Amino acid sequence: MKKRQVVVKKDVSRRNSNSSTSSSSGGRMIGYGECQKNHAANIGGYAVDGCREFMACGREGTSGALTCAACGCHRNFHRREVESTEVVCEYSPPNSNR
Repeated sequence: MKKRQVVVKKDVSRRNSNSSTSSSSGGRMIGYGECQKNHAANIGGYAVDGCREFMACGREGTSGALTCAACGCHRNFHRREVESTEVVCEYSPPNSNR
């Protein structure tokens, strides 16, 4: 019987110094991509502003950290990207004779 072991590691080599990845959680880097806010929802249409990446207005821990400097939208309107590396190892444990 084969068992599968999955280990999730943080990918440090892809870390971005200008920091669209603003927080980390449990070995995973969390970043925010393009804005998905529908600016024409009140008239029944669909239009996005074209903002390609979340850039915080302020430092982490302030209210400005949740507002995008490029489009002015809240961070929740931006697509969430979780960057992690998954290592999979399959093995067969030795048979135990009882």
